[in-house]
Amino acid sequence: MAKGKEETRARRKRIHRNIRQTIQGTDRRPRLSVYRSNQYIYAQLIDDWAGHTLAAASSKEDGIDAENPTEASHAVGQILAERAQDEGIDRAVFDRGGYKYHGRVKALAEGAREGGLHF
Repeated sequence: MAKGKEETRARRKRIHRNIRQTIQGTDRRPRLSVYRSNQYIYAQLIDDWAGHTLAAASSKEDGIDAENPTEASHAVGQILAERAQDEGIDRAVFDRGGYKYHGRVKALAEGAREGGLHF
């Protein structure tokens, strides 16, 4: 039997809540938070102690020319890493947001690593 949309969303939220209980971002090592929609992918570097977003990138931005969503995610990771370097950030804690570390989420992480972000 296939899961419904609500069951899938509830599962992802539960997993994300459990992940957030164990990881926390600081100003020196912010949390790299990922949100994946059907069409776009978004990533932010968040200082949880101060409640501030230090850098952000998404696949909706101009200048991301990709043939498929996975390539766009990789480009978003590289752009986010460049912006983090500009802010003086070279380390982060990866928060996959309850999504499986596969496909677009993995491509974003690899792009951020190639851009110089360590996690």
